Amino acid sequence: MSEQPRDWDREMADIDRAMAKQGGAPVSPTSPPAGIPGRAAGPVAPPLPPARRRSVALTWFWVVLAVVLAAALPLWPYQRACGLELFFFLGAAAVTALIALLGAVASWSNRRGFAHVLSLLVVLWAGALALREVLPRVGYARASLAWMCTTEPAPTP
Repeated sequence: MSEQPRDWDREMADIDRAMAKQGGAPVSPTSPPAGIPGRAAGPVAPPLPPARRRSVALTWFWVVLAVVLAAALPLWPYQRACGLELFFFLGAAAVTALIALLGAVASWSNRRGFAHVLSLLVVLWAGALALREVLPRVGYARASLAWMCTTEPAPTP
């Protein structure tokens, strides 16, 4: 097998001509910037446009609403021992977690770190409060609780 050595310069020139025919920005080998040694030069992503005021305001609306609801959950005015009141409490915890998730998504897309952390903390808080009510009812705790209230019949006179 007597293979001829490849002429890499000619092959690279052919590739460069094919790329030039396709259009787009020409790619030329450049040295790394003087301040950053060892960094390969490559295409740089364009900077992101600044967030619009409306989207930032909407992000903070979702986050503040989630924080207020999370602060109100422990102050639930009704019993949550069983029955419909328990289901309303669990629904309120789910709505709080959902609004916090909306805030987390909005803050992630608008690059608001503090708002994102607050939203995730609210999700954890709402989940913890809901689990505190659910786990004893699914047999996880030592003392199990009932989902539905047992109503005793009214005494007959």
